[in-house]
Parts: sequence; C-alpha cells; structure tokens
Amino acid sequence: MSLEKLSSNKHYEGTLAKYKFRSADLGDTYTQFNLFLPANAAQGKVPVLVYLAGLTCTEDNGAQKGGFMRDAAAQGIALLFPDTSPRGAGIDGEDVDWDFGSGAGFYLNATNPKWSKHYNMLSHVTQELPQVLEKAGLPLDFTRQSIFGHSMGGHGALTVYLASLLSGTKQYRSASAFAPICEPSEVPWGTKAFSGYLAGGVAEGKDRYDATAMIGKVKGAVNILVDYGTADNFLYQLHPDKFLEAARVAGHDEVQVRVRKQEGYDHSYYFISTFASDHIHFHANFLKA
Repeated sequence: MSLEKLSSNKHYEGTLAKYKFRSADLGDTYTQFNLFLPANAAQGKVPVLVYLAGLTCTEDNGAQKGGFMRDAAAQGIALLFPDTSPRGAGIDGEDVDWDFGSGAGFYLNATNPKWSKHYNMLSHVTQELPQVLEKAGLPLDFTRQSIFGHSMGGHGALTVYLASLLSGTKQYRSASAFAPICEPSEVPWGTKAFSGYLAGGVAEGKDRYDATAMIGKVKGAVNILVDYGTADNFLYQLHPDKFLEAARVAGHDEVQVRVRKQEGYDHSYYFISTFASDHIHFHANFLKA
C-alpha cells in the first residue's frame, strides 16, 4: 500500500498533491486521491477535513472547483479528496449507467457478492486512507477529523458521521453537506444503489446508510450543517426537509443541525464554491477546539 506521488502544486502557501496506491478495500485496484497540506503542516500535524464528491466525479472535482483551499490554508486544516468509487474493477455492468458503478460508489460497503470485493468505499474512506496516510508519515492528526461532501458525497458525509456517533467511535467531530441525498431509501438514486450493492436491498440501506433514518437514532449532541439551493434540478432526489424534520423530532435543535435553503442556487460547483468558506469555518470551530 505504498504511496506514489503523481503531482504537486504550491497553493495558498501550502501544497496540493495527487497520490496513487493499490487499495485492498477496493479489490486491489489502484486508486487516487488529492491531499492539500497547509503551510503550517511543516511545523507539525494538522487536523483533517475529508471531502466526498458526487455522482460521476473523481478526486479532482472538489480540489479543482470547490474553492476550499484559501480558507483551509488560513485555518491550518488539511483537505483530503478521495475518489468516488473503485476504477477498472472489471465487473459486468459497472460502466453502463452514470448513477451506478464507476463514479457512483455511494460510500457504503457492498454486501451483494457481485460487488463486495471492490465496492467498499465506506471502509476505504474511514479506515484504509487514514492508515495509509499515517504509515506514509504525512503530518496529519486523525484524532481531529471532520467530513463534508456534495450530493452523493453529502449523503456519504452525513451517514459516515452519524454511523461514527452511533457506533461510539466518534471518529469525526462534525459533518456538513452541499445538496446531500438525505433520504436515499426513498429516492431513485438511492434505491438503485441499495438494490444493486446490498444483499438486503433497500431495507439494508435504510437501516445502515440513510441519514434521515439514522439521525433519529442519535441521542447525543451532533454538529451538522446542510446547504441546498431552491433552483436545484435534483431537489426531488435530496429530501432535505425530511432530514430536518427527523432531526427536530429527535430533539436536535438549530445549534446542532442547521439546514439552510439558499434562494436561486442549483446543484453545481458554482453553488458549492459560493458557500465553501462557510463550511470550512464551520468545521474549524470543532477541529481547532
């Protein structure tokens, strides 16, 4: 699992580098990720904020278009950008549809035998990547870690964070999302993914990977920020209102779960980059506490 550095660019006095390694969690395929290290990483370990991208995306979309680095550099926070699925697994059907298979790993661990060797983005993001980066000696403090994402990646960020709270590991200090798929067990993108990747289908997905179902099970405090646009063409796939309702019923107030409706914004990186600074500063409150 040794890292190979593919490129490196100076950025806001820090460094954005692309790496490659052979992933056991992704069926021994090669995977790539981008890592931004702020300048202060030269003096010691820095907190980590993980960004999960959406359907059809790669490790490059957030790094190149998100507009996160200026504020992350100022706050002294590293940014980690994984890919969205395994690549080149050679599974029949993985490249047929844009919303399933390659570029659409949904940040779960597949239990359907057809997909279970390669499609394990949950363990790849939460376990394998931190282990590989720590073994490589990079100056990252994974005891101070938060997570955010967009669309499918917003779903990933919310469910990974909530799962860490429900399991008691509390791996992440906060989560935020841009236009996340909040109730995947009730919308086409999610039911397609759950029916394909999971042996237990949608029922298994709702129990383990549905943020709206999960938020109701969390009894302690949470730190969540969600933004979505009123002009989002995919709003019918997202259900942020259902997530907010479930959070309030569970007793999570405006301080713990904040869902903001942004007038006129769509699903694109123009929307994401507009509110990128808010999200970096939101996480800085917890990563630097």
